[in-house]
Amino acid sequence: MELDKIENILEKYFQGETTIAEENQLKEYFSSSDVAQHLEQYKPIFGYFSQVKQQKSTQEIPLKTKKRNVAWLSIAASVVVLLGVGTYLFVSEKNAAQPVAQSELGTYDDPEEALKATQKALALLSNNVNVGIESVQYINEYEQSKNKIFKQ
Repeated sequence: MELDKIENILEKYFQGETTIAEENQLKEYFSSSDVAQHLEQYKPIFGYFSQVKQQKSTQEIPLKTKKRNVAWLSIAASVVVLLGVGTYLFVSEKNAAQPVAQSELGTYDDPEEALKATQKALALLSNNVNVGIESVQYINEYEQSKNKIFKQ
């Protein structure tokens, strides 16, 4: 009878459905010397727990943790920030000192050349606006079709 009980508990153990009391029964059974022949294969599994329980750890645990010197890290970060700001100011002051050429401002001395450039810019703007208007017309057609289908 006890062998059937042990086999049932063992089956429940492998399905993960045992209680702590049932697992203790399995440990006791497999740590004894009268284990059934067909259950001998499970003896190392449950015998392991009793062996580990007797072992003691000899490894030392360090109590002091290593301190990082945060002061040096903050000083280094401050130096990097100061170098970045100094470089930015130096470069921007150097660029401000250079005179800007007349052609870079987009101004023209010849009125005809200015008229051509203005017409070119307005034509480009007109083409882009026309593309946008065509897109809106498609949306209006979609709205009309949707209203016909769903009849609001």
